[in-house]
Amino acid sequence: MRKLLLPFCLLILIFIISCNPKEQNQTNEIETKDIDKKDSIIAVEVDSAQIPKSILYNGNLKKAVQWKDEVGENLVILSESGYHRNEKFKHEFDDSADFELFAYHFSLDKNNLQIWKMYDFVADCPVDIEAEFYPQFPIITDLDKNGIAEVWIMYKVGCHGDVSPVNLKLIMYEGNKKYAMRGENKIQFGANEYIGGEYKLDKAFDSAPSVFKDYAIQLWKENVYKN
Repeated sequence: MRKLLLPFCLLILIFIISCNPKEQNQTNEIETKDIDKKDSIIAVEVDSAQIPKSILYNGNLKKAVQWKDEVGENLVILSESGYHRNEKFKHEFDDSADFELFAYHFSLDKNNLQIWKMYDFVADCPVDIEAEFYPQFPIITDLDKNGIAEVWIMYKVGCHGDVSPVNLKLIMYEGNKKYAMRGENKIQFGANEYIGGEYKLDKAFDSAPSVFKDYAIQLWKENVYKN
């Protein structure tokens, strides 16, 4: 009986290992680890208290991620203004609101040098504002295995008073090189009717490693239905 149990247990163990999603993701996505395990950190989420005081950013912190690659120690911050009225925008409606989204990449090894800044907004909206970063982003990868991380950010921005699609954007940076995928989220009406979901890739993807385009399309498909 014991002789029969041994191969059966080994078979179960092999099945568990093969189905482990953590093992499968190690080739693409830089894994977020516990911040206390500093000797094994690749990318970690940090809070406002852990951001150096000399680093300035607009809005309210939504998410900050720190990692180390061949360039050095890096920090990406996502922040948003919330609903407000910014006097830099022209307002035609008395009861309208504005909403701004910000993203920053800083090099912590170079006196907190800002590598890039991303900015988008909805202005003078008298109805419903949809503006937010998708919560699983930023995603940090090294798909081309060159030791320099890619930073993926996805968000939506729109102003409408119905259930129509809004602008959906997937932005990726490798260093200060920007890649963008823009379109609309996808809305379902009834059982088999849909609207939106189209996208357009920037020309930057044409000369990039094919794995960038493949992963961008994968992320789009995974998130285009999220409303």
